[in-house]
Amino acid sequence: MSYKVEPLPDSYAGLGEGPHWDVARQSLYYVDLEAGALLRYDYKQNKVYRTQIEGEKLASFVLPIEGNPLEFAVGCGRRTVIVQWDGVSPTAKVVRTLFAVQPEFEENRLNDAKTDPHGRFFGGTMRYVGDEFVHRHGELYRWEAGGNVTLVKSDVGISNGLAWDEKLKKFYYIDTTDYEVKSYDYNFETGVASNPKVIYNLRKTSPKDHLLPDGMTIDTEGNIYVATFNGATIFKVNPSTGKVLLEIKLPTKQITSVAFGGPNLDILYVTTAAKFDQPAPAGTTYKVTGLNAKGYPGVNLKI
Repeated sequence: MSYKVEPLPDSYAGLGEGPHWDVARQSLYYVDLEAGALLRYDYKQNKVYRTQIEGEKLASFVLPIEGNPLEFAVGCGRRTVIVQWDGVSPTAKVVRTLFAVQPEFEENRLNDAKTDPHGRFFGGTMRYVGDEFVHRHGELYRWEAGGNVTLVKSDVGISNGLAWDEKLKKFYYIDTTDYEVKSYDYNFETGVASNPKVIYNLRKTSPKDHLLPDGMTIDTEGNIYVATFNGATIFKVNPSTGKVLLEIKLPTKQITSVAFGGPNLDILYVTTAAKFDQPAPAGTTYKVTGLNAKGYPGVNLKI
């Protein structure tokens, strides 16, 4: 199979994260996490729009709100806030806080978050100051309209990739500091995840060579795509067997997350980072075509 990796124009984000394909607008939303910025790649225009959230230094995810095209749920520190943005303007405003977590952990922040296929929020935290591999103060949460925040998992280092398989009734989750992907049995009616099991291990012989799994997505055949923050590679894995089906190589090292999109949902969009003095083209957002696979669109958050 020959796939093709191409950069999106003017798509730089110092810490690109959280790619979310919005079908209604044929746009890829993502964040520049440590800049407090949101970005939107317009497929038809082949153009990226960027906005700064007023008064915010962090934006860890962006989730469109069901029924309100101008509103997005965004992770700002330990708060999940509603941001108003028209998708074009260079500034955006926080209009209210939806919920907050871990008020006592001032050195933590929210990290990756997604909506499950029913529109529930799933996302978690990590230590933002100090060594998150030593201080496992992160947690994974669930939130749904009209309810409170529910703790799904504690003892988390860096809460990261999330994906669901409705056919197999599975939830897949990555804590980067565990160097592995776990599967859970998932009840789509209640949002409850149970029976964790390691399905893919990224440890190497020497700890300094361990690959760091970051964001993740799933295709319609149930294969997962795991981004590696220190590996310049996305691994396509069969979660039932743990077998690597394909290694997708990128021209930069810090691969942060992945999401399928495009009119036919067959383009894999890839965010990257330029942390710790990584040289260009680090921080570029890419599209991968020719994978002969299709994914699922992002789901709006129901509030």
